[in-house]
Amino acid sequence: MASSCDHEHHHDRPGAEAVVRALDAAEGRCVAEGERMTAPRRRVLELLLAAGEPVKAYDLIARYGEDGQAAKPPTVYRALEFLERKGMAHRIASISAYVACTAGNDAEALPHAAAFLICDCCGATEEVLAPSGQTFSLAADTAGYAIERTTIEGHGRCPACRVAA
Repeated sequence: MASSCDHEHHHDRPGAEAVVRALDAAEGRCVAEGERMTAPRRRVLELLLAAGEPVKAYDLIARYGEDGQAAKPPTVYRALEFLERKGMAHRIASISAYVACTAGNDAEALPHAAAFLICDCCGATEEVLAPSGQTFSLAADTAGYAIERTTIEGHGRCPACRVAA
């Protein structure tokens, strides 16, 4: 991510127990929806959850194998497509990266409009509650579109970078 900061940052990553809980919840959700949480899907979600920040697809490919072996790109991209379709991961287009969904990692979570605050200084990214998209939905309805995914991205500076500036 961005590395133009010359000040300290302390971005917390989830602990191993939190990652396991989130993986188990995601697997439970898949089963409830008649889907399979295959080993590649689980591994990609595990990597996203453990990172605690956006990760580029090629970094996921490189980190995929626990034995140091990279995955084949189609394996990771298919897993990302599934996770994104199910609302378990989001693609942040402006930085070409993926992030695990943090807006409800429980079995009841549904795909939702994602909104991200992205720090242009340090690269910190935070998922926040998306503003109501009724106007956008009405415009789509009027144009005959059926929206499947919405992602809102806001760029600026995180609290730590604002204080340091």
